[in-house]
Amino acid sequence: MIDSYAGSDDAAVAMAGARAGADVVRGMYGRRLRRIDKGAGDFATTADVEAEKAILGVLRAARPGDAVLGEEGGQQGAAGAARQWLVDPLCGTLNYATGTKLVAVNVALRDGAAAVADPFGGEVFFTDGETARVRRDGAGDAPLAPSSATRLVDVNLDPPFPSAPGFRAVDLLAHPGFTERFRPRVVSTSLALAWVAAGKRAAYVTDGGDLSGSVHFAAGIALCRAAGCVVTGIDGAPLGGAGRGLVAAADSETHGLLMAMVRGRG
Repeated sequence: MIDSYAGSDDAAVAMAGARAGADVVRGMYGRRLRRIDKGAGDFATTADVEAEKAILGVLRAARPGDAVLGEEGGQQGAAGAARQWLVDPLCGTLNYATGTKLVAVNVALRDGAAAVADPFGGEVFFTDGETARVRRDGAGDAPLAPSSATRLVDVNLDPPFPSAPGFRAVDLLAHPGFTERFRPRVVSTSLALAWVAAGKRAAYVTDGGDLSGSVHFAAGIALCRAAGCVVTGIDGAPLGGAGRGLVAAADSETHGLLMAMVRGRG
């Protein structure tokens, strides 16, 4: 079955990898899983490791010459490979370990196709780098359509906080202008980025360094860009290089409002 992906385009390979990982995540849900300590309160579970193995199986069969950077396995493949896949097999591990079904499986070709699977929602969000669509169980593909109509803004409150005290996400939530125009949500998984692209969230905000090549965020960023969202760092600068964090908004008005609040002018 895995070999059948060898002739597929990159978007199909990304989708196949994400779905393979999602099958593992869904199948292991509710079991007593071993925790692998990563330090500073972070950990992986057996499900993270096994899901990454399933994704790697797809990528190795379909694109044997490509390199892979995995959340659990690190760098694999030829160091000088022209193409690299970024894999986060279970984004939202703490959610998952505590029985919360808000998680994502992220697979992205650097500067190319990407897919984000929702193991429990039955949706796979994907892009070929130009257009963005969603495939739902038992239904055909539909284009992603960003919208700020929900007024829901997902904010990542997880440490570390590299931009403090200049920027702290919790301060954004306390901003008077925020509660006048938006409603906060804290999903604690990059699935929220896919939801911005799909119109389920008005925006997503997180602190951090340069997240453009992050295994956690690359797939969601690719989806948002292809869907037509406004994507910058928390300083309003383009992602990459010395970028800081991420603001992904459904439209320019929402992005402008959030940036004004971040800068203390809204």
